[in-house]
Amino acid sequence: MLAVVSSPVFSPTRISLKTSPGNIALGLTQQHLSAALVDGLPLPASSSSPFWRSQRGASSLGIFKKELCASPSPTLDSAPTYLSRSSSSSVSCSSPVAASNLCGSSPLLKRKRPTRLDIPMSGLLAYEPPVDSDGRREVEAESARYSVYCKRGRKRVEMEDRHSASLDLCGDPQMAFFGIFDGHGGSKASHFCSENLGDHILEETIIGKEEKLGINIEEAVRNGYLRTDAEFLKENVKGGTCCVTAVVRNGDLIVSNAGDCRAVMSFSGAAKALTSDHRPSREDEKDRIESLGGYVDCCRGVWRLQGSLAVSRGIGDSHLKQWVIAEPETSIIKIEPECEFLILASDGLWEKVNNQEAIDIARPLCMDPQRPSPLSACKKLVNLSVSRGSMDDISVLIIQLGHYLKQV
Repeated sequence: MLAVVSSPVFSPTRISLKTSPGNIALGLTQQHLSAALVDGLPLPASSSSPFWRSQRGASSLGIFKKELCASPSPTLDSAPTYLSRSSSSSVSCSSPVAASNLCGSSPLLKRKRPTRLDIPMSGLLAYEPPVDSDGRREVEAESARYSVYCKRGRKRVEMEDRHSASLDLCGDPQMAFFGIFDGHGGSKASHFCSENLGDHILEETIIGKEEKLGINIEEAVRNGYLRTDAEFLKENVKGGTCCVTAVVRNGDLIVSNAGDCRAVMSFSGAAKALTSDHRPSREDEKDRIESLGGYVDCCRGVWRLQGSLAVSRGIGDSHLKQWVIAEPETSIIKIEPECEFLILASDGLWEKVNNQEAIDIARPLCMDPQRPSPLSACKKLVNLSVSRGSMDDISVLIIQLGHYLKQV
Protein backbone atom coordinates (compact mmCIF):
# COMPACT_ATOMS: atom_id res chain seq x y z
CA MET A 1 0.00 0.00 0.00
CA LEU A 2 1.30 3.49 -0.89
CA ALA A 3 0.19 6.36 1.32
CA VAL A 4 0.54 10.07 0.58
CA VAL A 5 0.44 12.06 3.77
CA SER A 6 -0.94 15.57 3.43
CA SER A 7 -0.13 17.67 6.43
CA PRO A 8 1.45 21.04 7.14
CA VAL A 9 4.66 19.28 8.08
CA PHE A 10 4.82 16.80 5.19
CA SER A 11 3.42 18.00 1.88
CA PRO A 12 5.26 16.29 -0.96
CA THR A 13 4.80 17.64 -4.44
CA ARG A 14 6.69 14.87 -6.16
CA ILE A 15 6.71 11.11 -5.64
CA SER A 16 9.38 8.92 -7.16
CA LEU A 17 9.11 5.16 -7.58
CA LYS A 18 12.48 3.46 -7.54
CA THR A 19 12.91 -0.08 -8.75
CA SER A 20 15.78 -2.36 -9.57
CA PRO A 21 17.45 -2.73 -12.03
CA GLY A 22 15.84 0.26 -13.66
CA ASN A 23 14.23 3.32 -12.14
CA ILE A 24 10.74 4.49 -12.89
CA ALA A 25 10.01 8.12 -11.97
CA LEU A 26 6.53 9.50 -12.02
CA GLY A 27 5.72 13.11 -11.33
CA LEU A 28 2.81 14.27 -9.27
CA THR A 29 2.38 17.99 -9.89
CA GLN A 30 0.03 20.55 -8.50
CA GLN A 31 -2.19 20.01 -11.54
CA HIS A 32 -2.70 16.40 -10.42
CA LEU A 33 -3.60 17.56 -6.96
CA SER A 34 -6.13 20.06 -8.26
CA ALA A 35 -7.74 17.30 -10.32
CA ALA A 36 -9.52 16.14 -7.18
CA LEU A 37 -12.41 18.28 -8.31
CA VAL A 38 -12.84 16.03 -11.32
CA ASP A 39 -13.51 13.05 -9.06
CA GLY A 40 -16.57 14.76 -7.67
CA LEU A 41 -15.05 15.80 -4.37
CA PRO A 42 -16.60 19.06 -3.10
CA LEU A 43 -14.17 21.88 -2.47
CA PRO A 44 -14.53 23.17 1.07
CA ALA A 45 -14.80 26.86 1.75
CA SER A 46 -11.38 26.81 3.31
CA SER A 47 -8.73 24.96 1.32
CA SER A 48 -6.41 25.08 4.28
CA SER A 49 -8.53 22.79 6.45
CA PRO A 50 -6.94 19.42 7.30
CA PHE A 51 -10.06 17.55 6.10
CA TRP A 52 -9.80 19.09 2.63
CA ARG A 53 -6.12 18.30 2.38
CA SER A 54 -6.86 14.66 3.29
CA GLN A 55 -9.44 14.37 0.53
CA ARG A 56 -7.16 16.07 -1.94
CA GLY A 57 -4.35 13.66 -1.15
CA ALA A 58 -6.59 10.60 -1.54
CA SER A 59 -7.86 11.79 -4.91
CA SER A 60 -4.39 12.57 -6.14
CA LEU A 61 -3.31 9.08 -5.13
CA GLY A 62 -6.04 7.68 -7.39
CA ILE A 63 -4.71 9.65 -10.36
CA PHE A 64 -1.19 8.56 -9.58
CA LYS A 65 -2.35 4.94 -9.51
CA LYS A 66 -4.01 5.29 -12.92
CA GLU A 67 -0.86 6.72 -14.47
CA LEU A 68 1.22 3.95 -13.04
CA CYS A 69 -1.10 1.31 -14.48
CA ALA A 70 -1.02 3.00 -17.88
CA SER A 71 2.77 3.09 -18.05
CA PRO A 72 4.70 0.14 -19.50
CA SER A 73 6.14 -2.22 -16.91
CA PRO A 74 9.64 -3.54 -17.50
CA THR A 75 10.72 -6.87 -16.18
CA LEU A 76 11.40 -6.48 -12.50
CA ASP A 77 13.23 -8.59 -9.99
CA SER A 78 11.37 -10.24 -7.18
CA ALA A 79 12.84 -8.00 -4.52
CA PRO A 80 11.15 -7.66 -1.14
CA THR A 81 8.64 -4.85 -0.82
CA TYR A 82 9.37 -1.93 1.44
CA LEU A 83 8.42 1.71 1.69
CA SER A 84 10.70 4.42 2.98
CA ARG A 85 10.57 8.16 3.29
CA SER A 86 13.81 9.95 2.62
CA SER A 87 14.90 13.22 4.10
CA SER A 88 13.81 14.97 0.92
CA SER A 89 10.23 13.91 1.66
CA SER A 90 10.03 11.35 -1.17
CA VAL A 91 8.39 7.93 -0.93
CA SER A 92 10.32 5.08 -2.48
CA CYS A 93 9.15 1.61 -3.50
CA SER A 94 11.76 -1.04 -4.30
CA SER A 95 9.61 -3.96 -5.42
CA PRO A 96 7.37 -4.73 -8.38
CA VAL A 97 4.90 -6.12 -5.88
CA ALA A 98 4.13 -2.63 -4.68
CA ALA A 99 3.60 -1.42 -8.22
CA SER A 100 1.42 -4.37 -9.08
CA ASN A 101 -0.68 -3.82 -6.00
CA LEU A 102 -1.41 -0.31 -7.19
CA CYS A 103 -2.73 -1.67 -10.46
CA GLY A 104 -4.92 -4.24 -8.76
CA SER A 105 -3.21 -7.34 -10.19
CA SER A 106 0.15 -8.49 -11.45
CA PRO A 107 0.69 -10.72 -14.48
CA LEU A 108 4.37 -10.91 -13.59
CA LEU A 109 4.02 -12.85 -10.35
CA LYS A 110 2.13 -16.16 -10.45
CA ARG A 111 0.91 -18.01 -7.42
CA LYS A 112 2.43 -21.43 -7.04
CA ARG A 113 0.19 -24.47 -6.80
CA PRO A 114 0.04 -25.73 -3.18
CA THR A 115 2.01 -28.82 -2.38
CA ARG A 116 -0.01 -32.00 -2.85
CA LEU A 117 -1.24 -33.41 0.43
CA ASP A 118 -0.56 -37.04 1.21
CA ILE A 119 -3.45 -38.23 3.38
CA PRO A 120 -2.45 -41.27 5.43
CA MET A 121 -4.58 -44.36 4.93
CA SER A 122 -4.31 -45.51 8.53
CA GLY A 123 -7.77 -44.14 9.29
CA LEU A 124 -9.29 -46.73 7.00
CA LEU A 125 -8.00 -49.49 9.23
CA ALA A 126 -10.92 -48.81 11.54
CA TYR A 127 -13.17 -50.41 8.94
CA GLU A 128 -11.24 -53.64 8.82
CA PRO A 129 -12.76 -56.63 10.64
CA PRO A 130 -11.24 -57.58 13.99
CA VAL A 131 -8.46 -60.12 13.89
CA ASP A 132 -10.57 -62.83 15.52
CA SER A 133 -13.60 -62.19 13.27
CA ASP A 134 -14.81 -65.03 11.09
CA GLY A 135 -15.54 -62.53 8.31
CA ARG A 136 -18.92 -64.04 7.48
CA ARG A 137 -21.54 -61.86 5.82
CA GLU A 138 -24.36 -64.40 5.87
CA VAL A 139 -25.24 -67.42 7.99
CA GLU A 140 -28.03 -69.86 7.30
CA ALA A 141 -29.18 -73.18 8.66
CA GLU A 142 -32.24 -75.32 8.02
CA SER A 143 -33.97 -78.41 9.36
CA ALA A 144 -37.50 -79.74 9.44
CA ARG A 145 -38.15 -78.00 12.76
CA TYR A 146 -36.45 -74.63 12.35
CA SER A 147 -34.66 -72.34 9.90
CA VAL A 148 -32.39 -69.38 10.53
CA TYR A 149 -30.85 -66.69 8.35
CA CYS A 150 -28.46 -63.96 9.52
CA LYS A 151 -27.07 -61.13 7.42
CA ARG A 152 -24.41 -58.60 8.28
CA GLY A 153 -25.35 -54.91 8.14
CA ARG A 154 -24.16 -52.91 5.18
CA LYS A 155 -22.00 -50.62 7.34
CA ARG A 156 -20.83 -53.22 9.82
CA VAL A 157 -17.25 -54.46 9.85
CA GLU A 158 -18.22 -57.63 11.71
CA MET A 159 -21.29 -59.80 12.13
CA GLU A 160 -22.28 -59.20 15.76
CA ASP A 161 -25.43 -61.37 15.73
CA ARG A 162 -25.33 -65.00 16.79
CA HIS A 163 -27.91 -67.76 17.05
CA SER A 164 -28.27 -71.05 18.85
CA ALA A 165 -30.40 -74.13 18.16
CA SER A 166 -30.25 -77.39 20.10
CA LEU A 167 -32.64 -80.24 19.27
CA ASP A 168 -33.50 -83.56 20.93
CA LEU A 169 -32.22 -82.51 24.32
CA CYS A 170 -31.70 -85.35 26.74
CA GLY A 171 -32.67 -87.65 23.88
CA ASP A 172 -36.22 -86.28 23.81
CA PRO A 173 -37.38 -85.02 20.38
CA GLN A 174 -39.95 -82.83 22.15
CA MET A 175 -37.24 -80.82 23.95
CA ALA A 176 -35.30 -78.03 22.26
CA PHE A 177 -33.63 -74.69 22.84
CA PHE A 178 -33.44 -71.75 20.43
CA GLY A 179 -31.93 -68.29 20.76
CA ILE A 180 -31.06 -65.10 18.90
CA PHE A 181 -28.34 -62.86 20.31
CA ASP A 182 -27.82 -59.30 19.06
CA GLY A 183 -24.38 -58.10 20.13
CA HIS A 184 -23.21 -54.51 20.45
CA GLY A 185 -19.67 -53.25 20.94
CA GLY A 186 -18.34 -56.38 19.25
CA SER A 187 -19.38 -60.01 19.02
CA LYS A 188 -17.75 -61.27 22.22
CA ALA A 189 -20.90 -61.19 24.33
CA SER A 190 -23.24 -62.61 21.69
CA HIS A 191 -20.80 -65.41 20.91
CA PHE A 192 -20.39 -66.24 24.60
CA CYS A 193 -24.16 -66.40 25.12
CA SER A 194 -24.75 -68.54 22.04
CA GLU A 195 -22.43 -71.15 23.53
CA ASN A 196 -23.38 -70.95 27.21
CA LEU A 197 -26.81 -69.46 27.85
CA GLY A 198 -28.69 -72.45 26.49
CA ASP A 199 -26.73 -74.87 28.66
CA HIS A 200 -27.34 -72.79 31.78
CA ILE A 201 -31.07 -72.45 31.14
CA LEU A 202 -31.47 -76.11 30.29
CA GLU A 203 -29.54 -77.10 33.37
CA GLU A 204 -32.05 -75.15 35.44
CA THR A 205 -35.21 -76.26 33.60
CA ILE A 206 -34.99 -79.44 31.56
CA ILE A 207 -33.17 -81.47 34.12
CA GLY A 208 -35.82 -80.48 36.64
CA LYS A 209 -33.57 -78.54 38.98
CA GLU A 210 -36.36 -76.07 39.65
CA GLU A 211 -38.53 -78.87 41.03
CA LYS A 212 -35.80 -80.04 43.39
CA LEU A 213 -35.21 -76.52 44.68
CA GLY A 214 -38.90 -75.69 44.85
CA ILE A 215 -38.69 -72.72 42.42
CA ASN A 216 -40.90 -72.01 39.41
CA ILE A 217 -39.78 -72.13 35.83
CA GLU A 218 -39.55 -68.34 35.45
CA GLU A 219 -37.08 -68.24 38.30
CA ALA A 220 -35.10 -71.07 36.74
CA VAL A 221 -34.74 -69.18 33.44
CA ARG A 222 -33.82 -66.04 35.36
CA ASN A 223 -31.06 -67.91 37.15
CA GLY A 224 -29.72 -69.13 33.80
CA TYR A 225 -29.53 -65.58 32.44
CA LEU A 226 -27.91 -64.15 35.57
CA ARG A 227 -25.38 -66.95 35.72
CA THR A 228 -24.37 -66.37 32.10
CA ASP A 229 -24.05 -62.65 32.74
CA ALA A 230 -21.86 -63.18 35.81
CA GLU A 231 -19.56 -65.55 33.95
CA PHE A 232 -19.18 -63.20 31.00
CA LEU A 233 -18.29 -60.28 33.25
CA LYS A 234 -15.47 -62.36 34.68
CA GLU A 235 -13.99 -62.52 31.17
CA ASN A 236 -13.27 -58.78 31.50
CA VAL A 237 -14.24 -58.09 27.89
CA LYS A 238 -16.11 -55.10 26.51
CA GLY A 239 -19.47 -55.22 24.81
CA GLY A 240 -22.85 -56.70 25.52
CA THR A 241 -25.75 -58.47 23.87
CA CYS A 242 -29.54 -58.57 23.78
CA CYS A 243 -31.18 -62.00 23.95
CA VAL A 244 -34.40 -63.75 23.06
CA THR A 245 -34.70 -67.46 23.81
CA ALA A 246 -37.31 -70.16 23.46
CA VAL A 247 -37.36 -73.46 25.34
CA VAL A 248 -39.76 -76.22 24.31
CA ARG A 249 -40.53 -78.78 26.98
CA ASN A 250 -43.48 -81.11 27.55
CA GLY A 251 -45.65 -79.21 25.09
CA ASP A 252 -44.88 -75.86 26.74
CA LEU A 253 -43.24 -72.91 25.05
CA ILE A 254 -41.07 -70.85 27.41
CA VAL A 255 -40.01 -67.54 25.82
CA SER A 256 -37.68 -65.05 27.53
CA ASN A 257 -35.90 -61.88 26.48
CA ALA A 258 -33.52 -59.21 27.76
CA GLY A 259 -33.17 -56.24 25.43
CA ASP A 260 -34.89 -55.46 22.15
CA CYS A 261 -34.81 -58.88 20.45
CA ARG A 262 -38.39 -60.03 19.99
CA ALA A 263 -40.50 -63.17 19.74
CA VAL A 264 -43.72 -63.12 17.69
CA MET A 265 -45.98 -66.14 17.21
CA SER A 266 -48.47 -66.82 14.45
CA PHE A 267 -51.73 -67.86 16.10
CA SER A 268 -54.00 -68.90 13.22
CA GLY A 269 -52.46 -66.11 11.14
CA ALA A 270 -52.69 -63.42 13.82
CA ALA A 271 -49.46 -61.94 15.20
CA LYS A 272 -49.04 -62.46 18.93
CA ALA A 273 -46.03 -60.80 20.57
CA LEU A 274 -44.65 -62.96 23.38
CA THR A 275 -42.02 -60.45 24.52
CA SER A 276 -41.77 -56.74 25.20
CA ASP A 277 -38.71 -54.73 24.18
CA HIS A 278 -36.57 -53.39 27.00
CA ARG A 279 -35.81 -49.84 26.00
CA PRO A 280 -35.06 -46.76 28.13
CA SER A 281 -38.20 -45.13 26.75
CA ARG A 282 -40.41 -47.69 28.48
CA GLU A 283 -41.98 -46.02 31.48
CA ASP A 284 -41.21 -48.78 33.98
CA GLU A 285 -37.64 -49.12 32.69
CA LYS A 286 -37.11 -45.36 32.89
CA ASP A 287 -38.38 -45.30 36.48
CA ARG A 288 -36.09 -48.18 37.42
CA ILE A 289 -33.04 -46.49 35.90
CA GLU A 290 -33.74 -43.14 37.54
CA SER A 291 -34.36 -44.76 40.91
CA LEU A 292 -30.81 -46.17 40.68
CA GLY A 293 -29.30 -42.76 40.00
CA GLY A 294 -29.12 -43.03 36.20
CA TYR A 295 -30.74 -40.89 33.56
CA VAL A 296 -32.49 -41.33 30.25
CA ASP A 297 -32.40 -38.78 27.46
CA CYS A 298 -33.36 -38.57 23.79
CA CYS A 299 -30.48 -38.17 21.37
CA ARG A 300 -31.39 -37.67 17.68
CA GLY A 301 -34.76 -39.29 18.15
CA VAL A 302 -33.45 -42.32 20.08
CA TRP A 303 -33.90 -42.74 23.84
CA ARG A 304 -30.64 -43.78 25.47
CA LEU A 305 -29.44 -44.83 28.87
CA GLN A 306 -26.72 -42.51 30.22
CA GLY A 307 -26.63 -40.95 26.75
CA SER A 308 -25.09 -44.16 25.40
CA LEU A 309 -27.03 -47.42 25.15
CA ALA A 310 -30.41 -47.73 23.41
CA VAL A 311 -31.48 -50.79 25.46
CA SER A 312 -32.01 -51.12 29.19
CA ARG A 313 -31.44 -54.86 29.68
CA GLY A 314 -28.92 -57.33 28.35
CA ILE A 315 -25.93 -59.48 29.16
CA GLY A 316 -22.56 -57.78 29.53
CA ASP A 317 -22.05 -53.98 29.32
CA SER A 318 -19.89 -53.91 32.44
CA HIS A 319 -19.47 -50.12 32.33
CA LEU A 320 -23.26 -49.70 32.64
CA LYS A 321 -23.99 -52.73 34.81
CA GLN A 322 -25.53 -50.59 37.54
CA TRP A 323 -28.47 -49.90 35.23
CA VAL A 324 -28.31 -52.54 32.47
CA ILE A 325 -29.60 -55.68 34.14
CA ALA A 326 -29.59 -59.20 32.75
CA GLU A 327 -32.88 -60.20 34.35
CA PRO A 328 -35.25 -61.46 31.62
CA GLU A 329 -39.02 -61.33 31.29
CA THR A 330 -40.55 -64.76 30.66
CA SER A 331 -43.83 -65.95 29.12
CA ILE A 332 -45.12 -69.52 29.18
CA ILE A 333 -47.82 -70.75 26.82
CA LYS A 334 -49.25 -74.13 26.00
CA ILE A 335 -48.60 -75.13 22.39
CA GLU A 336 -51.97 -75.63 20.71
CA PRO A 337 -52.92 -76.57 17.12
CA GLU A 338 -53.51 -72.87 16.39
CA CYS A 339 -49.88 -72.11 17.26
CA GLU A 340 -48.35 -72.30 13.81
CA PHE A 341 -44.81 -70.94 14.00
CA LEU A 342 -42.66 -68.65 16.12
CA ILE A 343 -40.35 -65.88 14.84
CA LEU A 344 -37.30 -64.95 16.92
CA ALA A 345 -35.49 -61.93 15.46
CA SER A 346 -33.12 -59.13 16.31
CA ASP A 347 -34.16 -55.49 16.21
CA GLY A 348 -32.67 -55.18 12.73
CA LEU A 349 -35.92 -56.74 11.50
CA TRP A 350 -38.42 -55.16 13.88
CA GLU A 351 -37.23 -51.60 13.22
CA LYS A 352 -38.44 -51.91 9.62
CA VAL A 353 -41.12 -54.61 9.69
CA ASN A 354 -44.03 -54.73 12.15
CA ASN A 355 -45.31 -57.88 13.84
CA GLN A 356 -48.36 -58.59 11.69
CA GLU A 357 -46.52 -57.79 8.48
CA ALA A 358 -43.82 -60.30 9.38
CA ILE A 359 -46.43 -63.00 10.01
CA ASP A 360 -48.27 -62.22 6.78
CA ILE A 361 -45.06 -62.53 4.74
CA ALA A 362 -43.78 -65.69 6.41
CA ARG A 363 -47.05 -67.62 6.74
CA PRO A 364 -47.59 -68.63 3.08
CA LEU A 365 -44.06 -70.04 2.95
CA CYS A 366 -44.11 -71.71 6.36
CA MET A 367 -47.60 -73.20 6.12
CA ASP A 368 -47.43 -74.47 2.56
CA PRO A 369 -48.84 -78.02 2.81
CA GLN A 370 -46.95 -79.22 -0.25
CA ARG A 371 -43.51 -77.79 0.28
CA PRO A 372 -43.00 -75.52 3.30
CA SER A 373 -39.94 -73.30 3.08
CA PRO A 374 -39.30 -71.42 6.32
CA LEU A 375 -35.75 -70.60 5.22
CA SER A 376 -37.14 -68.71 2.25
CA ALA A 377 -39.42 -66.88 4.67
CA CYS A 378 -36.42 -65.90 6.80
CA LYS A 379 -34.55 -64.57 3.77
CA LYS A 380 -37.57 -62.70 2.49
CA LEU A 381 -38.00 -60.91 5.82
CA VAL A 382 -34.32 -60.01 6.03
CA ASN A 383 -34.21 -58.70 2.47
CA LEU A 384 -37.36 -56.67 3.05
CA SER A 385 -35.76 -54.95 6.03
CA VAL A 386 -32.61 -54.25 4.01
CA SER A 387 -34.65 -52.81 1.14
CA ARG A 388 -36.26 -50.41 3.59
CA GLY A 389 -32.91 -49.02 4.64
CA SER A 390 -31.76 -51.14 7.56
CA MET A 391 -28.01 -50.87 8.17
CA ASP A 392 -28.03 -53.18 11.19
CA ASP A 393 -27.26 -56.88 11.42
CA ILE A 394 -30.47 -58.83 10.90
CA SER A 395 -31.17 -62.33 12.22
CA VAL A 396 -34.42 -64.25 11.82
CA LEU A 397 -35.15 -67.70 13.23
CA ILE A 398 -38.45 -69.48 12.56
CA ILE A 399 -39.59 -72.48 14.62
CA GLN A 400 -42.29 -74.78 13.28
CA LEU A 401 -44.38 -75.30 16.41
CA GLY A 402 -46.47 -78.05 14.92
CA HIS A 403 -43.61 -80.47 15.60
CA TYR A 404 -43.82 -79.81 19.34
CA LEU A 405 -47.51 -80.43 19.97
CA LYS A 406 -47.86 -82.62 23.04
CA GLN A 407 -48.99 -86.10 22.11
CA VAL A 408 -52.20 -87.14 23.90
